[in-house]
Amino acid sequence: MDDRSRRRFDLRSANGRWIAAASLLYAIALLAHPLVPNGARNSGSLVDTFLPWSWLAIPLLLFLALVRRAPLALITTLLPGLAWLGLFGGSLIDQRGTGGELTVVSHNIGAENPDPAGTARTLAKTGAQVIAVQELSTTAREEFQGALPARYRHHTVQGGVGLWSTYAMTAAEPVDIMPWPRALRATLATPKGPVTVFVAHLASVRVTSESGFTTNRRDQAADLLARAVDRDPAAKVLLVGDFNGTSHDRGLASLLDGMTSAQEVAGDGFGFSWPARFALARIDHILARGLRPTSADTLPPTGSDHLPVVASFRL
Repeated sequence: MDDRSRRRFDLRSANGRWIAAASLLYAIALLAHPLVPNGARNSGSLVDTFLPWSWLAIPLLLFLALVRRAPLALITTLLPGLAWLGLFGGSLIDQRGTGGELTVVSHNIGAENPDPAGTARTLAKTGAQVIAVQELSTTAREEFQGALPARYRHHTVQGGVGLWSTYAMTAAEPVDIMPWPRALRATLATPKGPVTVFVAHLASVRVTSESGFTTNRRDQAADLLARAVDRDPAAKVLLVGDFNGTSHDRGLASLLDGMTSAQEVAGDGFGFSWPARFALARIDHILARGLRPTSADTLPPTGSDHLPVVASFRL
C-alpha cells in the first residue's frame, strides 16, 4: 500500500470511528431520554413529544457509513435503529381488529371551521354511537347540531366541548379543570350497562425562545382532570379529547395513568392527528378504563386543523 492509499485508508477509518461513536451516543440518548429534565422550560416534554421522529437521523448515519465504506460504522448504525424499535416498534404493526360494539369519534372541530355542518355529517357517517367535539364555537353550535342525524338526540354542551350520543344520557355536568368550561362528564346507558364519558380540551401549549415549551397550564388542567377520572366510581370509563400533548409526554402522566390508549393497543401506526395538513403528533386521544379497544384510526381532514380520531370497543 503506497502512502496515498494508506492516508486514504486512515482517513476512512477515522471517519468510520466518528460515525460509529455518533451512532452509539444516539442510541444511548434514545434510551436515556426520560433523564432529560423538564425544569422551567419543559425540555423533557418537548423531547417526549417529537421522539417518534427521531428515526430520521438513522438513515443519515447509515448514508454516511456507506459513503465512507466503514464496516464498523455500518454495524454500529444498527444500535439506534434497535433502540428506536424498542421504543416504537409496536406502532409499526397493524393491530386493528373487528367486533367492536361501541364506536367513539372525537374531534377538535376548530373554532374557525368554515363548515361545521359538513364536519358534523362527516363524523356521523362513521356510524359511531358517540361523538365528542372540542373547540365548538357558540356560533357553530346550532349549525353542527342541526346537521347531525336524529339518532344523536341525546347531547350536552359545556362551553366549547360537546357530547352527542345515540344512547340515553344522564348526569351530564361540567368538570372544573380551568377557569372557564373545558371539560364535561356524562353517563351513557348502553345495552350492556352504563359507560361514563369524559370529554376535555386541555390548555394550549407554545414553544418560545423566552420560556421554552410552555405546558404548565396544560399540565395543571391535566392533573385536575386526572383526579376527577380517578375519583369516578364507574367501572367503564372513556376519556377523550384534545389534550394538546402526546401519550409520551410526561406532563400528561397523571392523566394517562391507569388508562388504555385505543391507538396504542388497537391502531395502525402512530395515528398522528395534528396539524391536519401534515400531521406530526397525536394530541387527540381516545382512552379507556374497563373497556377493551378493538380498533382505532384517524379520519380524513375536515375544515379543522385537527384530524378526527375514532375507536371501537367491546363492552
